[in-house]
Amino acid sequence: MRTIKDAKTGEKVRVVKLHGEGAVKRRIMDMGITRNTEIYIRKFAPLGDPIEVTVRGYELSLRKADAEMIEIE
Repeated sequence: MRTIKDAKTGEKVRVVKLHGEGAVKRRIMDMGITRNTEIYIRKFAPLGDPIEVTVRGYELSLRKADAEMIEIE
């Protein structure tokens, strides 16, 4: 299973599945990250947290814990 945390800077990925339950999964979906959404990995912070991505035309910062719940291809 490959997650956003495993992607490289400058890579475009597609969401396969969201893991997690309840409020956490709902919050990720509210940010516009749903199945088959294309995500561009902009950059990683020096310590790897947070991760800056572009989703549906806007920039978003994801915590490493949230990025681990987003399975990509």
